Amino acid sequence: MRKAFTLAEVLITLGIIGVVAAMTIPNLISNINGAKYRNQFKKAMSTLSQAARMNQAQFEWDYAGISSTCGNNAQTQTPETHSTVCAIFNANLTGATFYNSASDIKTKDGTAYSITSNYASSRGFNPSNMHAYQLADGTIIAISKSMGLQPCTLDIGKRLEDSYSTDGNMRWCFGWIDVNGTALPNKEVNCTSGSNSVLQNTCIVKNNVKDLTDIFPIRLHDGIVEPVTAAGRYILKTAK
Repeated sequence: MRKAFTLAEVLITLGIIGVVAAMTIPNLISNINGAKYRNQFKKAMSTLSQAARMNQAQFEWDYAGISSTCGNNAQTQTPETHSTVCAIFNANLTGATFYNSASDIKTKDGTAYSITSNYASSRGFNPSNMHAYQLADGTIIAISKSMGLQPCTLDIGKRLEDSYSTDGNMRWCFGWIDVNGTALPNKEVNCTSGSNSVLQNTCIVKNNVKDLTDIFPIRLHDGIVEPVTAAGRYILKTAK
């Protein structure tokens, strides 16, 4: 006598597998994207900080030495001739593509690149008033066209937290990192719980598509780059 599964048993088993897959696959995708975004953010931060250090080593000035805006000939500037952030990036971001305005970048469907960022919009920054560099891996680095109007350095005794919360003379030393390039969601990362204030250090970002997204506001100053939001700081701290 042969033994076999009945059609009903097979259908029930397939149904259970489908339910389990529907429950676990979204979480799996979120975890994969979360790891990707964290690692890309950490890599981009390291790249920008290294650019400042390399410029300091070769030309004896870093982000603190920026004394003018990039202007109209940004793509051709060099650290020997211009004291701009574009000169630093042109010399030290190997393989990067320059865009005079971040809005000049086109998405796959041909529309202009845009983002959703509470921090950027509250301070009047949008893709049209940001220069942009797209790295070889697709990461977009956007920097304020007004960077250089004021020194990108902290006064003696000034804390980063104070500068970030009040902006002060660091207002124009602003940019963002889009770790996912032109692909969606193009949205600022948010705290799942805790405060958005960098002064409180209570922000937690979970691996979900709502909060762990791809836009990270940053400040460039002296020889380093720093996350400007509590969510960005949390992601950098938890990146492996």
